[in-house]
Amino acid sequence: MNRNLPVLAITIFLLASQAGIAQLEINADDWTQWRGQNRDGIANIEWPDTLSTEKLIEERTIALQPSYSGPIVVGDRVFVTETADKSHEVVKAIRISDGSEIWSTKWEGAMKVPFFARANGSWIRATPAWDNGRLFVAGIRDMLVCLDGENGDVIWKRDFPADSGTAVPTFGYVSSPLIDGDFVYVQAGGCFQKLNKLTGETVWKSLDDGGGMNGSAFSSPCIATLAGKRQAVVLTRTTLNGVDLETGAKFWSQEIPAFRGMNIVTPTVFGNGIFLSTYRHTSQFFEVTESGGSFAITEKWKSPQASYMTTPVVVDGYAYMRLQNQRFCCMDLKTGETKWRTKPYGKYASLIAAGDKIMALDERGDLILFKANPEKFEVVDQRKVADDSWAHLATTAEHVFVRDLQALKILKWK
Repeated sequence: MNRNLPVLAITIFLLASQAGIAQLEINADDWTQWRGQNRDGIANIEWPDTLSTEKLIEERTIALQPSYSGPIVVGDRVFVTETADKSHEVVKAIRISDGSEIWSTKWEGAMKVPFFARANGSWIRATPAWDNGRLFVAGIRDMLVCLDGENGDVIWKRDFPADSGTAVPTFGYVSSPLIDGDFVYVQAGGCFQKLNKLTGETVWKSLDDGGGMNGSAFSSPCIATLAGKRQAVVLTRTTLNGVDLETGAKFWSQEIPAFRGMNIVTPTVFGNGIFLSTYRHTSQFFEVTESGGSFAITEKWKSPQASYMTTPVVVDGYAYMRLQNQRFCCMDLKTGETKWRTKPYGKYASLIAAGDKIMALDERGDLILFKANPEKFEVVDQRKVADDSWAHLATTAEHVFVRDLQALKILKWK
């Protein structure tokens, strides 16, 4: 148990109360945004060596309408989204301990993606973010809504096409919002924007690409310190960029190969560099350097391995990922060497690493627990838990949360 939790909870409560928002008590292992608290797919917990129904119990299944948003977990609440009746987007707060609905908020928001992408659905996609009592939810029609996490009340709302005169993204708003300090960063309105998280007002805009078909970003940004400078790392459809958090200026930029602009994964920061694996192209590692106040980015190595949608997790300098050819793969980030590849599994998997194990949920609903072992693919256990699971897996010390297309499944460790 983390003995600092009471102090942490009190501090956050006071900060939120000063801002006029009621605050839920949070736990150190809560899953508060895309890929977890640190946005890296790492959970600071330990899992047992089995996924058996005796050890990992399906505590409850809650029927929902479609969504690809990953669940967000804060204390005894899990927050989920839906696209309801092809007309509205819905956010629900559900009590984990008994499965009851605490509140539900909705707004008009639906669209149809192009016919060639229709198989992947026309429903809400981005994963919300939680911060100091507020929930930030990205709607498919390029909208960001800030909700009071206690009662679901709308605090503010930004309709980026209406505000900016940009087209609604052809594939919808996919990128997940990023909270840092007093600000929320989004790839919306045809650019990368910094917003005041209390008011939703734009502080600056950067990386303008016009929106619509060409500006519909799939990747989600992250923040890292590279070459001694803390910065936003942003993958657009065709470029990888380092952006000044204070001004929005570009520190550096690198063109990235992109099949139809489909660069989907979140950039993976390792040491002083960035690993990317691009759809129908290659994997590569870039190093960022600084000299005399100027930054440069250099490709250090390239591999023929190509990812699709799965962002890797990194354990001890090795990236574990799912390739376009449906195989799991382990790569040495220092050298680019492929350590192993597996037989084909499903098309996609969301990954969480905890200790020496990695849990993968593929789109067929198969939950796979394997060792973070660079020498071989070592499956610990495997179990089918859902049917259609493109949303990112979430976990806490006591629970595993699986967002099936039509339900939320809450699994509990016994």
